[in-house]
Amino acid sequence: MKFSYVNPTVIHFGQGQIAQISSSIPTSSKVLVIYGGGSIKSNGVYDQVVEALQNHTWLEFSGVEANPTKETLDKAIELVKSEGVDYLLAVGGGSVIDGTKYIAAASLHDGDSWDLITGQYKPETAVPIGVILTLPATGSESNMGAVVTKKSTHEKLGFMTPLVRPQFAVLDPDAMKTLPERQLINGLVDAWVHVCEQYITTQTGNMVQEGYAEVLLRNLLELGAKFEQRDDAWRENLMWTANQALNGLIGTGMPQDWATHMIGHELTALWNVDHARSLAIIQPSLLRSQMAFKRGKIEQMGRNVFQLEDSDDLAERTINAIEAFYTSLNVDAQLSEVNGDKSDAVDAVLAKLEQNGYVKLGENQAITLDVSREILTNAL
Repeated sequence: MKFSYVNPTVIHFGQGQIAQISSSIPTSSKVLVIYGGGSIKSNGVYDQVVEALQNHTWLEFSGVEANPTKETLDKAIELVKSEGVDYLLAVGGGSVIDGTKYIAAASLHDGDSWDLITGQYKPETAVPIGVILTLPATGSESNMGAVVTKKSTHEKLGFMTPLVRPQFAVLDPDAMKTLPERQLINGLVDAWVHVCEQYITTQTGNMVQEGYAEVLLRNLLELGAKFEQRDDAWRENLMWTANQALNGLIGTGMPQDWATHMIGHELTALWNVDHARSLAIIQPSLLRSQMAFKRGKIEQMGRNVFQLEDSDDLAERTINAIEAFYTSLNVDAQLSEVNGDKSDAVDAVLAKLEQNGYVKLGENQAITLDVSREILTNAL
């Protein structure tokens, strides 16, 4: 192991912690509150924000989509520039937070905001961000990554910079109480695959990262099994587990995959498949395809996460157990958005992968376009 690790995001965890934003954001700041479809106005979160910001100057921007688009975020960027906003408060799930990160970096750029994604613009500073998390899933509330969709070209791409890591994040499990079941299930699956992307690679002997990843996976299995009995403790544990799944710790000093995400993003960009469900479609097929590289770690997962007995087919049974986990949550593992013969869909995804330069994916760069075709054909 050899690494440098820091995560400076301050976490305010627990019931009633939204009040912390009053002291977490300087009163001298002009704040833009960014949120999605308006559910925060029916679950009490918005009222708590208003109360906490009573001594601040602030305005709001709503309408950030479940997969935030450049086209919508550009409107917020114009608002930041025209109103002299110097602090952003994201109130929502990973999509709102990712969109806010894009706004934070691109607002200080005079050119096209998409330059941030293509790398033509390399930010040296960004508008500071705070977060109130309402949907646990992505871990975006305390990491430095974001994914944004360009609707006009059906591209879903990401960027990373420590400049957009939130300064603080409020994690109040009460904000989850009115979430639809589908969103909660998506959060479980998303967090699960985040851990897997950093864990199912090669056996490293890194006891902390591998052991902690296995704890998080066992947490998610148990939370899935108790989905119908969810209570305050259930919500607390999902919110904290999802955060820990992608705050940088378990991936530190570890080989990482992320091919499931790269391929899954194309399903979302092309057919608006829920992000988490795009991952559930791709992952089992990808693991079977990469068995030559991943067998040892998949077997380790079978023993330490699913408590399966050793056997010659342990890896295969472990992947079956992953699929059974998705099935238990009623997650569709097929691309139901496309009917009939899906060969055209496979071609469309491959064209996007090639266009975006994703011609060698995975921790071993072994997933070429031909391998991606095999994965997609078997998955879809």
